[in-house]
Amino acid sequence: MDKNFQEEFTQIIKFKPPLYKQRHQFVKDLVEKYKPKKVADLGCADCSLLRMLKFCSCIEVLAGLDICANVLKEKMHTLSPLPVDYLQPSERSLTVTLHQGSVAHKDPCMLGFDLVTCIELIEHLEESELKKFPEVVFGFMAPSIVVISTPNSEFNPLLPGVMLYRHPDHKFEWNQAQFQSWALETARCYDYSVEFTGVGHPPTGMEKVGFCTQIGVFVRKYPQTGESVQSEKPTEAVYKTVFKAVYPSLKDEKYLQNAVIGEVIFTAQIIKHRLMSKQEEYGDDPERKSKFQLSMDCFSDYLGKLVVEKNMEPFVSGNEVYIPLATIFSFPKVNRLCGTFEKLCKLIAGKVTLSSDGSAVMFNIEQENEEN
Repeated sequence: MDKNFQEEFTQIIKFKPPLYKQRHQFVKDLVEKYKPKKVADLGCADCSLLRMLKFCSCIEVLAGLDICANVLKEKMHTLSPLPVDYLQPSERSLTVTLHQGSVAHKDPCMLGFDLVTCIELIEHLEESELKKFPEVVFGFMAPSIVVISTPNSEFNPLLPGVMLYRHPDHKFEWNQAQFQSWALETARCYDYSVEFTGVGHPPTGMEKVGFCTQIGVFVRKYPQTGESVQSEKPTEAVYKTVFKAVYPSLKDEKYLQNAVIGEVIFTAQIIKHRLMSKQEEYGDDPERKSKFQLSMDCFSDYLGKLVVEKNMEPFVSGNEVYIPLATIFSFPKVNRLCGTFEKLCKLIAGKVTLSSDGSAVMFNIEQENEEN
């Protein structure tokens, strides 16, 4: 729903943070608790909840559904990857999709979700749509968790300017008993348990009024079988996809390769710089050179230990500097990105200048000086 429209009626209560932010935070807390990989927001409207959830590291698939295509198209650009997402790809994959359609209709694109949110949605549904809603969400989609929030009509007398409903598009607003009766019956029919809570506390002394927004958290009792999903699956899609974004991810070998190459060159350049600085400091004194211990601003102790214990010391030969790949691979970030030494070699093959035997990154000092 239009959160600005609602907030003008709740200013006198002074919810801090605003009520819509409390609802969003409630969902985010659930995500952090249960770690769902696939989340769908039904009635996503301006996509503000989706924008918050895309930063949750456990989520790999986000989907939004709304009946109004114009609202989706107006806000969908806010879900597109930013330049920083390409410069620093995440280690997880993330796909965000927006669909235009009704929650009273079944579509196979909404199967397989772990968490489904319906925030301030059901009160916008016509009676015929509300009757179909439980079968679509709990019977067909059958996610592990469903979160439904809706206005608590018992709170309305505390909101100035509210005559009947909080929003002109609302078809109904339930009191606590009505919502709980509907939710318990729905949970019973589809083998879910349900717990009730809410956001927007009433004033002191009026606790019986309940939360301004009442919330039901439904948890499926039994795992859904693949056969039951397949038997319900419709043959045709009924939703229209209006937006899809696939975020750059290190799970994509193209982005992983770029990240590894960049990290290898960065690490090798730092080692080379410190090596050359030491070479200049020691000059031509062979005795001091023999006592060379590689030191670096942030890696001195760690890299020095590698050189001594594993004999992976970088060296200069003529106009060339050689940095062993084994040394580079031992750095935590390179090691984490690649996983294995063989993977490192594969990713940088043909992309980084190596020694003839492929065991070290090679820099030509004379060529670099000319370029500089």
